[in-house]
Amino acid sequence: MDKDHEIIFAGFGGQGILSMGKILAYAGLEEGYEVCWLPSYGPEMRGGTANCSVIISSKKISSPISTNYDCGILLNQPSMDKFESKIKPGGILLYETAEIIKVSERDDINILGLSAFEEAQKMEVKQVANMIILGALINNTCIVKIDSVLKALEDVLPQRHHHLIPINKKALLKGMEIAEKEVLN
Repeated sequence: MDKDHEIIFAGFGGQGILSMGKILAYAGLEEGYEVCWLPSYGPEMRGGTANCSVIISSKKISSPISTNYDCGILLNQPSMDKFESKIKPGGILLYETAEIIKVSERDDINILGLSAFEEAQKMEVKQVANMIILGALINNTCIVKIDSVLKALEDVLPQRHHHLIPINKKALLKGMEIAEKEVLN
């Protein structure tokens, strides 16, 4: 990788927004990149707004603040309304189809809708929807390798939750599989 990758993750608190960003940032560290993870959430946490930006770069990062992003992972309508215009031309926008009513109509970005919540319910663990989306992101970008993301899971999840690593890995791979079959618009 020879350029910065700036990614925004946004949705409601409780959707795993901050976790997705943190896992991606740790994966970048695993590969030796400079990283920045900047979380932002309302005081109500669950059910309130949450977003985080991640920068992964082969160079020193001069500022943790991003205003335009290479990729956007948007999991609710307020996030779509706020951030879809901030995706750089040629960038990628991934969104959750169950939560987004008005999809971006931009024709200068690549857009992929995923039914991650539905897929997570099929896996009988609704909390892994975020890992399905993250898997789709990894499949459609060259930001980091899946092996680094799998290693980052072990680093990010507290020891008491390590029993959940296999289902999270399965969800990541499911997201990659789904994204492989879908075509970016």
